[in-house]
Amino acid sequence: MVDAGNPEVVVIGGGPAGATTATLVAQHGRTVRLFERDRFPRYHVGESLIPETFWVLERLGMLPRLRGGPFVEKHSVQFVSEQGRVSEPFYFADYKPHESSRTWQVTRQEFDQMMLDNARSHGVDVREGVRVLDVLFEGRRAVGVRTLDEDGVESEVRCDVVVDAAGQSGIILDRLGLRQWDPVLKKAAIWTYWKGGQREPGLDAGATLVMQTQGKVGWFWYIPLQDDLVSVGVVAPFDHLFKNRDSKDLEAIYRDEMARCPGVQPRLTSAERVAPYRAAKEYSYRASQVAGDGWVLVGDAFGFLDPLYSSGILLALKSGALAADAIAEGLDCHDTSEARLGSWGPGYTAGLDRMRKLVCGFYDGLNFGQLVRRHGDAKPLITDILIGDIFKGDIDALWPLMDDAIDQRASTAS
Repeated sequence: MVDAGNPEVVVIGGGPAGATTATLVAQHGRTVRLFERDRFPRYHVGESLIPETFWVLERLGMLPRLRGGPFVEKHSVQFVSEQGRVSEPFYFADYKPHESSRTWQVTRQEFDQMMLDNARSHGVDVREGVRVLDVLFEGRRAVGVRTLDEDGVESEVRCDVVVDAAGQSGIILDRLGLRQWDPVLKKAAIWTYWKGGQREPGLDAGATLVMQTQGKVGWFWYIPLQDDLVSVGVVAPFDHLFKNRDSKDLEAIYRDEMARCPGVQPRLTSAERVAPYRAAKEYSYRASQVAGDGWVLVGDAFGFLDPLYSSGILLALKSGALAADAIAEGLDCHDTSEARLGSWGPGYTAGLDRMRKLVCGFYDGLNFGQLVRRHGDAKPLITDILIGDIFKGDIDALWPLMDDAIDQRASTAS
C-alpha cells in the first residue's frame, strides 16, 4: 500500500543522529516522518558526551531536559598510564569558561528516549516499531522508502529527501557500496557495567578515565554513570583480543585484559558486575560520500571512528545538524541534488580527519603529559580537541608538535 499524506523528509532511525536531523528540519517548518524499528527505550553503548555537543543540544532545545535529568556531570578527562599513574585532569572550563564546558555522562536508554520525545515535541511524526525494508530509487535519485510495521503491513512512503540514520547497519551505505573500512584502525572492544566502582572525589567524580594496558597494547574506558553504575570497556587490536586465545569467552578475555591494566584493577575491587559482557569488532569505517540526489547519510550510517575521546555522539549531532540545514535550504530552493544536500561534507570530514589523527597518535604512543611538558602552550589546543572543537583550522597547529612527541618517544624507546 502507498501511505497517504507523504512527508517532505523521511528519516530512518531514531538514535541521536536521526532525532537531531528530524528535529532541526521540523524546526525549519518542514514535514518529517521518522521510522524507528525498535521501541524505545532500548539499550545502546556510547554514554559519554563531550562539551561541543552543547551547541547542537542548545539548538534542539534539549538543555533544560538534560539539566533536570538524572545524569552525572562531566567536567574533565584523565589519562592513566600503563603503570597506573594518573595524569592531571584536563578541565574543559580552564580554556573555555562557559556553560558548554560542563557536560554529562548519560545512559543511552534515557538520553535517546529524551531525544526522540524532543523530536515529537517539535512536530516530527515518529513511528516506532516500523522497519524500513528498502530505500526507493528512480535512477540515481532516492524518492522514498518501503516499510514493514509490527502487524506485517508493508507500505511505500514517498518523499523529497531520505535521511539514513540507521546506524552501522545503514541501508544506503551498503546498497550503494559506499563503505570504506579504515586501513589502520582495526580495533575491537569488550565491555560491561559495574555497580560500586571507585570514583574520583569532587569535581572529578564524573571524569572519563582512559587507562592504558601494559605495553600500551590496548586501553580501558571508565565512565561513571548515575545510580552508582560505571561503564568499563577494553579496546585493543582485533587480533590481540580475539586471535590466539585459549578461550573465546568474552569474560575470560576481559579479565585477562583487566589483569594487564593497573589503572582499572583497584577501581573495581569492591564492585559488582551487573550486566552481560558485550563485544564489537572492527568497527572503523566511513562512506565515500555524505549525500546523493535525494538522500543523506548522518551519524554511524555515514561512519564510525573509534570509542577513544567519546566522539560518537558529537559526530552524530554535528552531522545531523549540518545535514538538516542543507536539507532545509535545498527544499527552500527546490534543489535536492547531491551537490546541495552534501555541501556540508568537506568541512565535516575535515573535522573527522582531525579526530582520527588524534586517535592514531594515541595508538602510536602519544603521551599527553609529555606533550604538555614539552609544549606547555599547546595545552589549550589539546583541550580544544578533547572537548570536540575539531571543526576549525587552527587545531592543525597541534600536529607537528604531536608528531615530534611521538618521534621523541620512539627514539627514547630504541
